[in-house]
Amino acid sequence: MPKTRLDCLWNKPSCTRGYRAGVSLHSHTNLSKEGLQFIPEFAGKFPVLKWALNRKCNRAVVPVDFDRAYWTPPLTPRQSLELESKQIENTLGLAGIISLTDHDNFDASKLLRLIPQASPVPYSLEWSVPFRGTLFHLGIHNLPECKAEGIMADLSAYTRNPKEARMKELLSALDQEPDVLVVFNHPLWKQRETTGLRHAQFVDQFLEENHELLHAIELNGTRSWKENYPVLQMAERWKLPAVSGGDRHATEPSAALNLTCAETFTEFIHEIRGDGLSHMVFMPQYHDPVTLRMTRFLLDIVRYYPENPVGSRRWDDRVFHPGRPREVMQPLSALWRKPPEIITKAFSLISLVEKDSVGNALRMMMAQDEGVPRPTDFPSEAIW
Repeated sequence: MPKTRLDCLWNKPSCTRGYRAGVSLHSHTNLSKEGLQFIPEFAGKFPVLKWALNRKCNRAVVPVDFDRAYWTPPLTPRQSLELESKQIENTLGLAGIISLTDHDNFDASKLLRLIPQASPVPYSLEWSVPFRGTLFHLGIHNLPECKAEGIMADLSAYTRNPKEARMKELLSALDQEPDVLVVFNHPLWKQRETTGLRHAQFVDQFLEENHELLHAIELNGTRSWKENYPVLQMAERWKLPAVSGGDRHATEPSAALNLTCAETFTEFIHEIRGDGLSHMVFMPQYHDPVTLRMTRFLLDIVRYYPENPVGSRRWDDRVFHPGRPREVMQPLSALWRKPPEIITKAFSLISLVEKDSVGNALRMMMAQDEGVPRPTDFPSEAIW
């Protein structure tokens, strides 16, 4: 029976005693392509926003295509590795074990392995898995180096042309690799525009048919406790360990980590797969209201990064859209002279949350308005 333990660092700072390392799972770099379909979906819920978006799109010189457009996170693989490592070393006083998981590629791992002084990083990725009427994300960690390219090709082929029988074969092959960890990432987060009830049905079907080939279910550092707590119950129901997943895309380090006595990532995987042991810890940033954290996340995404390579410093350098010809993806900075004034003004208004007085006031209001239970509502020594 898996033994999953959850602590909150602000509630129990001594929880790290006796451990050797902190593990950061599920973290993204600028090599990860993030979809923009959420923009029309979100705007569609508000008539004024929908009208304004349609007005701008109709006036665009190049037809707007949210399905193909994407953005990339601001941090390079090396910056991402250093950010995650420093939090574990400086805040927890432990060694850092980091697994970077960009969407459907492990290019970050390959690049970092070319840097002699960089910490060893596994071949890991976040695999996009179409399943019936929805889309799931699976964290695939620590692929064997000699097989990584072939496995990646097979996973990508399924994403492009999903056939459930083939998915089962791929999961079985991954399960047969003793040093690979397969995690069901943020299972209750809808990736496509389905109803909550419909998505939950797909989750149940997926677990019913594949839980024996999965190794853990993720407690996600960017999702609310209202969503994460049912995930713990889900893990208990299917007798799977729950593990942390920071899901970091910007400059706030992962808000959810694992603690381990293992010296290597492979040993940590054996703790999860073999012993069912998982000790997760929420970091102090998880204590802030989700809405405030997502606002800071947006500001990090659109911030100017002078230390970045040329061509990736401004936010519109990091957002890509079909250009002319339509087959060629180009940064927005190449498609306009400067961002529309309405967007610039909106970002300036949102940036007010970075003022201490505004941030503190919003923190108090949002904590009350969101009305979701916090992890402190549960005993810190709780074991599921």
